Amino acid sequence: MKESILDAVGTPLVSVRSPEGATVAAKVEAFNPGGSAKDRPALAMVEAAEEAGELEPGDRIVEPTSGNTGIGLAVVAAARGYDCTIVMPESKSPERRRLMAAYGADLELVSGEMESARERADRLTEADEDAVQLGQFENPANAEAHYRTTAEEILDQVEGREVDALVAGVGTGGTITGTASRLLEAFPDMTVVAVEPEENPVLSTGESGDDDYQGMGPGFVSDLLDTDLLDEVETVALADAEAECRRLAREEGILVGQSAGAASVASYRVAERIAAPDLDCPEGPEDWRETAATDGGAERGRDDCPLVVTVFPDSGERYLSTGLFE
Repeated sequence: MKESILDAVGTPLVSVRSPEGATVAAKVEAFNPGGSAKDRPALAMVEAAEEAGELEPGDRIVEPTSGNTGIGLAVVAAARGYDCTIVMPESKSPERRRLMAAYGADLELVSGEMESARERADRLTEADEDAVQLGQFENPANAEAHYRTTAEEILDQVEGREVDALVAGVGTGGTITGTASRLLEAFPDMTVVAVEPEENPVLSTGESGDDDYQGMGPGFVSDLLDTDLLDEVETVALADAEAECRRLAREEGILVGQSAGAASVASYRVAERIAAPDLDCPEGPEDWRETAATDGGAERGRDDCPLVVTVFPDSGERYLSTGLFE
């Protein structure tokens, strides 16, 4: 039995559609208590602030977010007994607002995008001596959470197979920085691929743009992102990401949001580049199950197939009102 809902953080690694001669597997982060990958850094940042004496009973957590970190912090605040104020761009989905409110968080909406939310959160923190901003874009506990949990889970779940590439979308940079740092210790030759909006390719070009992704591509390079870890950057158009979300739901039964759709598109591209068709690798979930049931995968070279691991950050449930699945 878990002592707290916060002890339930952790997700499966699931095989998804793959090109011939490679395997793509995704961490389906919707299985976390708050429904996204951001539960991990939310808990880690609160724990780090508590240990440092910066966050004490009676304090209020204040944080700017595009949604998922705010939901994760609302979960942690409810379980730990803190007040919580989330500052979010008004362009983000109504589901995000309702989820935060359901957990008892206060919500401030701002016009503009993440820079505006950060400025407003700074003002709120300065005006309230009991307010503590955790700073997800620069807080090392964000990346450390993925180093300690996401990556360690992957190492256990690949069951001895080598990870050839890690593909992950970039927002704060915590997921890709922390996960890649740990996996590279185990797999030094692994390729690290960042994913960003085609319409807002700040990592690729140094120039920000306008995009409608929720949770990916903040328009600036976070202090937390270790760009030295990145070997490649894939850009994905929002229309392609959303089409992939619909395909994942209708063909594989995996309901995910826009950034996960982008990660899936990019992962398939990477897998095509490193595929080894001569190994006759199983191409998808049905083939993997059949292989495992008949020969444990050995005869078809399961352990030798190039493996691309990616992260599906959240559930598609918080995008329903956007028309994504219509």
